Amino acid sequence: MSSAAPTIQSRDIANVLHPYTHLRRHETHGPLVITRGKGVHVYDDNGKEYIEGLAGLWCVSLGFSEQRLVDAGARQLATLPYYHQFASKSHDVGIELAEKLLGMLPLEMSKVFFNNSGSEANDTAIKMVWYYRNALGQHRKKKIISRMRGYHGVTVATASLTGLPDNHRDFDLPIANIRHADCPHHYRYGKPGETEEQFATRLAESLEAQILREDPETVAAFIAEPLQGAGGVIIPPRTYFEKIQLVLKKYDVLLIADEVICGFGRTGCMFGSETFGMQPDIMTMAKALSSAYVPISATVINDKLYQAFLNQSDKIGQFAHGYTYSNHPVPAAVALETLKIYQERRIVDHVRAIMPGFQAGLRRFADHPFVGEVRGIGLIGAIEFVSDKATRVPFDRKLGIGAIIAKAAQDQGLIIRALGDTIGFCPPLIIVEAELQEMFARFARALDIAMPAIQGVAASLK
Repeated sequence: MSSAAPTIQSRDIANVLHPYTHLRRHETHGPLVITRGKGVHVYDDNGKEYIEGLAGLWCVSLGFSEQRLVDAGARQLATLPYYHQFASKSHDVGIELAEKLLGMLPLEMSKVFFNNSGSEANDTAIKMVWYYRNALGQHRKKKIISRMRGYHGVTVATASLTGLPDNHRDFDLPIANIRHADCPHHYRYGKPGETEEQFATRLAESLEAQILREDPETVAAFIAEPLQGAGGVIIPPRTYFEKIQLVLKKYDVLLIADEVICGFGRTGCMFGSETFGMQPDIMTMAKALSSAYVPISATVINDKLYQAFLNQSDKIGQFAHGYTYSNHPVPAAVALETLKIYQERRIVDHVRAIMPGFQAGLRRFADHPFVGEVRGIGLIGAIEFVSDKATRVPFDRKLGIGAIIAKAAQDQGLIIRALGDTIGFCPPLIIVEAELQEMFARFARALDIAMPAIQGVAASLK
């Protein structure tokens, strides 16, 4: 008798190493296998439909069935499936993409360097900072300050920037010359009675004190997401970037804006830098650059950096950095079509029209007995669960309250993400009002189902 053919789940368990997954538990439970998508919905191998409430990984801005992006990629594959930009080579679609992107930015920038992921974009930014400081003869000015609970990637250097403990533990990170400043989460770290503006002042003063402790002649750059995404969708307190940037300017510290999640309409402006009044020297972006249909990212620099790079090229003989797939023509074509769609369909206007309903939908859960804070802006937000609403005491993360809620939501046909005990929401930008209402209805049902488990855990902590 022949044995039954292995299921797709068992084949996955046998062969695939999953990122950000409890590997032992995965061997028992297996994956949710998604086989197709349409609009804001995806479907598993049994045909069950889900609303993708996190746009994949904060990235599928135009939904899962935008034919124009499929056609753009197919046309490019049939025309020029690959070429590079090494040694003064180029291609037409890559040139047009760079021009289009620079024209969409909220401030004047000089040059675009293309990578393949957000991690690579930030890794490139680190190298560019060090290269720039060496060009100026500032050989000691190499430290880069990130923030606790910031997220900037998973390469050796960018995981060092990322201010989340699990990204460092047993990977022997962070590397040298990486520092972390305070997390700008007013709800969690503000003092009793401290306003957002006062909190922002204290954080700016703390950053200045940190730079002075390190020695300003050793501090090269400060990197920040306009809002902290994977760290819990943390919205900066009012006046935060205004005050932080005064400190950076005082000590000649470059500002890197990590727009990997915020870029291309997510916050209600085309870029999060515009939303929060940032004036960066370097901008990094990925994800919605191509609506995640193909991998591509960008590191954009101002002319101050570029002029220094010119001098270094004279000295060394070349700008010795690049990837085989930098500005690959197929992702470039898809990204270019993505940017055209954003403009033609006035995607930012759509976000601004629908975001009040999204934010109101989130805040309907604010009175839940275990919800500590609801926060968000544009079409991104989060709900943070706590064991005690009055004291804001969190659950022990090992108890997995966030994971319990996310699993209940998945059972109700809603895919969201547990960031510890904070639930993140980031639907495709094309979502419409009826779909928003259904998303929150499914989440409400999930909370009802998860409530006995939450209550049981909370009771055990008293």
